[in-house]
Amino acid sequence: MYMRIKEVIKEKGLSAKDVAERMGITPQSLSRAINENTTVEMLNRIASAIGVSAAEFFEPPATDVINCPNCGKKIKVSKG
Repeated sequence: MYMRIKEVIKEKGLSAKDVAERMGITPQSLSRAINENTTVEMLNRIASAIGVSAAEFFEPPATDVINCPNCGKKIKVSKG
């Protein structure tokens, strides 16, 4: 199953190093958790560190929503 962990981290304007620091682990440990099989506990820890629900890692990105490059807020885009 594809997980959007890296995408969600980027959407929040963070780097993997930032998230690892917030979690109190090394960037290498975070990388292993993202790229290899991980546990529900680790997914919840990552989600907590970036301020989202772990469910966001499994949701497809909305095609009509973009993230503001300045503040990171989601902006709904509609065809005018």
